[in-house]
Amino acid sequence: MDSKMQQKKYTVSDSYFWKITISLALASFFVFASMYAVQPLFPIFVSVFDVSVSQSSMTLSLTIIGLIAGLIILGFLSDRKGRTMFIKFSLIGSVVPFLLVPMLDSFSALLLLRLLQGFALAGLPAASLAYLNEEIDQKSIGVATALYISSNALGGMAGRVMTGYITDHYSWEIAFYFLAVIGLFVLFIVLIMLPDSRFYQESNLSFQKDLAGFLYHLKNPSLLLVFGMGIVLQLSFTGVWSFLPFHLQEEPFSLPLHAISYMFFAYGLGVIGAPLAGWVAGYFGLRKVRMIGIIILSLGIFLTLSNSLVVLVIGLCVSCLGFFTAHSLTATSVTDEALHHKGSASSLYLVAYYIGVSLGSTALAPLWENNDWIGLIIFVGCLPITYLFLVRMVSKRFAKK
Repeated sequence: MDSKMQQKKYTVSDSYFWKITISLALASFFVFASMYAVQPLFPIFVSVFDVSVSQSSMTLSLTIIGLIAGLIILGFLSDRKGRTMFIKFSLIGSVVPFLLVPMLDSFSALLLLRLLQGFALAGLPAASLAYLNEEIDQKSIGVATALYISSNALGGMAGRVMTGYITDHYSWEIAFYFLAVIGLFVLFIVLIMLPDSRFYQESNLSFQKDLAGFLYHLKNPSLLLVFGMGIVLQLSFTGVWSFLPFHLQEEPFSLPLHAISYMFFAYGLGVIGAPLAGWVAGYFGLRKVRMIGIIILSLGIFLTLSNSLVVLVIGLCVSCLGFFTAHSLTATSVTDEALHHKGSASSLYLVAYYIGVSLGSTALAPLWENNDWIGLIIFVGCLPITYLFLVRMVSKRFAKK
């Protein structure tokens, strides 16, 4: 313990700071690329495996269900067994399904492996932020965290673009093998560069106390509204992107898959939107800027109703800017609303966020199948604004009490 006290945490001037930051940024890039890589492939799975749109979308939603389970279980174990082992486990567990899936002809096997992959993916987000906070000096933590979170958005964008492009020119199996190669490279870098924890201290809290911390937040009405906001924002946003490939393959666009995959470059605005939102909120207040972000999100969604490809692309870019603005500020508000157990409150928000991903990819499939793009967009465009109005009404009632 004395030696730990004498050691200093890493700063931007230390080589180990950059080893940690680069390792986790690469790991984050690959994990989020793996998570969302199947989204542009939904129409391909419908054709190749002869399944319905909703069944095809389960290749993402089951991964998210596995991720949610992993966040709870691996987050609990990470506090007791260490950090780096779960980061490495996450990468190994992400690579293996990409090697196995192309060898199998069964869609059920594909779904099972995606579920297991989702569980493994959770090892990184469950351990990485805690690891950063333990090993890096508070004056430098902002740089490391910003690079890590930016890699989330870049990875999600790159995974979609790469798989769409490679599948259109070669095959979806080649796309999976390509992702596996990238994953092995990232794993090699992490095994070499990522240092062991120096300041990790095993949690002595019982499972009952951890559970009590979770239940505490579920009794807080203000936090429940924030968790609900996370679900609604992601449900609407994911709903647009999950069914966009089907829409753009139809008239009047009739786009090939590689052209559709380029649409995901709009996610690049997330890298700009999140830090910009934090800066603007410092001047005008979190709630005002979040409300503007939600309105921008809905406006962008409604623009995708246009039959003009240019207007539709503008709508996608606008919706990305609005979503990442609203999401980043909603995530920030969690620690403001939580009076105790702030870590478990953030974990619950992540769970709510990914529930929204799962619902947006599969639960909306009947709406798409029965009402096409117009019905889907009217619903997901109105939902965030409606929920915002509900939150304001409920908040006013609590304020009067």
